[in-house]
Amino acid sequence: MVKETLNDAESKMKKSIDALRHHLSSIRTGRAAPALVEQIHAEYYGSSMPINQLGSVSAPDARSLVIQPWDQGALKAIEKAIQNSDLGINPTNDGRVIRLVIPQLTEQRRKDLTKQVKKAVEESKVALRNVRRDSQNELKKLETDKQITADDLKRGQEKLQELTDRYTREMDHIGSAKEADIMEV
Repeated sequence: MVKETLNDAESKMKKSIDALRHHLSSIRTGRAAPALVEQIHAEYYGSSMPINQLGSVSAPDARSLVIQPWDQGALKAIEKAIQNSDLGINPTNDGRVIRLVIPQLTEQRRKDLTKQVKKAVEESKVALRNVRRDSQNELKKLETDKQITADDLKRGQEKLQELTDRYTREMDHIGSAKEADIMEV
């Protein structure tokens, strides 16, 4: 019973780590990456679709992205979605593809982005703590229902705390790496 609860908690913690990585991949650094536009949705034939489902997104070099829509009718919608996004990049439309030139980040923008990273890491840590709390409550309920002993409860809580600490350190490491990537000139 305790092992199942701990395995469930660990799987949820891994999902929190994956969600953090996915979220941080969309925060731009100084380099162009297709993940920058993954979060942007364009209105296309009455429905909101991610840009990467409307065309191919590639990074021909470190400073630019090229979006080639599969349907030329989507060009204007993609261009408008990028302009309305918080990327801060003005797209160039040549009638066939959309080009995004990624400018150098200013020092102030770098600091703002590191604040975003810290906020995302902290939100992920809150999610970890929520998983820990739910699992602790589950363990306590098992003990109350006499399905496990008090010693099993204590051991389970200690292992749960070790898991939480390990994933918290991993989140800190991921956040630090992203911050270093952003601050790199």
